[in-house]
Amino acid sequence: MKVGVLQFFSWPGRRGDLQQVYARAMERIQIMDQNGYDAIWVAEHHFSTYSVCPSIHMMGTHFAAHTKNLRIGTGVSLAAFYDPLRLAEEVALLDVLSGGRVNWGAGSGFDPTEFRAFGVDRKERYPRFRENVDIVLNAWKAERLTYHGQFHNYEDIEVLPKPLQNPMPVWMAASSPDAIRWSAEKGFSIMMDPHSSMEDIATKRQMYDTTLIENGFDPHGRDIPVARLLAIAPSDEQARRVAESGAQWTTASYAKNSLSLKQQEVARDPVQRYVDDVILWGSPEKVADLLLRYEAEKQLNYLLCAPLSHETFQLFNDEVLPRLSFTENH
Repeated sequence: MKVGVLQFFSWPGRRGDLQQVYARAMERIQIMDQNGYDAIWVAEHHFSTYSVCPSIHMMGTHFAAHTKNLRIGTGVSLAAFYDPLRLAEEVALLDVLSGGRVNWGAGSGFDPTEFRAFGVDRKERYPRFRENVDIVLNAWKAERLTYHGQFHNYEDIEVLPKPLQNPMPVWMAASSPDAIRWSAEKGFSIMMDPHSSMEDIATKRQMYDTTLIENGFDPHGRDIPVARLLAIAPSDEQARRVAESGAQWTTASYAKNSLSLKQQEVARDPVQRYVDDVILWGSPEKVADLLLRYEAEKQLNYLLCAPLSHETFQLFNDEVLPRLSFTENH
């Protein structure tokens, strides 16, 4: 099992100095760099204290400059909001500056506030996202890019620099059935969301593998990062309190904007759903046992953990990680 961290920059209640949020993240990645983690995946969000990181490519460059082993993942570049040529340039530059350590994850976004503020029609998010991804990938491959699409037209453009890695490792964020099917039909590897239960994740993974095979692609040997919210404390009771607090923050500040989650939670308290079905919480021993079971039973080959407290990360690093059969990738 490979292990990475989905890094949020949450600022709950605007308590403390925002610079402390960034400083703590830097402390975390330096620990990760020395302990065999595969990658730090940086979450992009805008106009919310849920995660104050509007430029993951800038943050990725900062992290790359202070690490030697850790891969730098974008979790994810919200591709629908970018000029695709600028996106291709920024990710490629990050790859060059990091010495070829980028994992490029791309997603369409869903927050209505972000679409409204950026002047992008939310109804167009999927075709814009897909066209922009196509342009980025073609810009990296072609010496000079000529492209005629629904939203963009380019003629004989040289996009520089090219990524150091050839090919660049690429993942699509996919949580809805349509997104999973499209990714599989195109042969993309996927990243799976932190807001579904492991049972739902397993069902989606089965659909993904089946669609890959139907379209002539091999599902074997792919790293499929599965993001999991974690709450770890010395006792199960303490961990449950961390999970409840994290669920309240998540549902109030982020997941409330997801239509798919609203539909799932119509007949159920959303906080309770997170605590019961989504967040992995407990003592280090309990969480390690759960993860090993998911590795054996639910194809969990890449854990993308999202710690809900500083103590959670410390206990995961010190007591859970040594119990996992994680694979170094350096």
